[in-house]
Amino acid sequence: MKRWMWCVVLACASFAVVAAAQWVDLEQRFTREQMHATGLDTLTAQQLATLNRLLREDAETPAAVQPAAAQPAAAPVAAASDDAAPVGAGAPQAGHGNWVGFNDEPVVSTLVGTLTGWDPGTEFVLANGQRWKVLKGHFTLNKPLVNPQVKVVPGAVGRWFFRIDDDTPGARVYRID
Repeated sequence: MKRWMWCVVLACASFAVVAAAQWVDLEQRFTREQMHATGLDTLTAQQLATLNRLLREDAETPAAVQPAAAQPAAAPVAAASDDAAPVGAGAPQAGHGNWVGFNDEPVVSTLVGTLTGWDPGTEFVLANGQRWKVLKGHFTLNKPLVNPQVKVVPGAVGRWFFRIDDDTPGARVYRID
């Protein structure tokens, strides 16, 4: 079977397992300290039961068939500067569904220092404060680049790829900060 077909089969099986998972009530999910820290301990028994019921129903209802009033509003998008991570970098955006990896935005920033290439274990520090480490990939540049603009692009299932440009091979990376 082709590789992409296995990916589809695995994704479908994963969604079936998640859908079959049973809801755990908030008072069983959180410790007494967590309930107090979030203010859930101030709810009456009836309010807590209603909240559990609403969350259970929401978890069991696919996002595609929820009424428009139940859909979360899209988060306001702020302009991203070179020194700040874009809104939602590494986190799902409201209204984009729960497709891991497909709802993240690329991180565009400047690499701090000189780039000569990478091997597994190489660490990259970006001007926005993020630190990324190479998991897979090897590349040596013909000419070193000083403080180049780089992009860290999301892939499927939470994978991230370090890119200098579209013509240069990328590296599989993960965030370490």
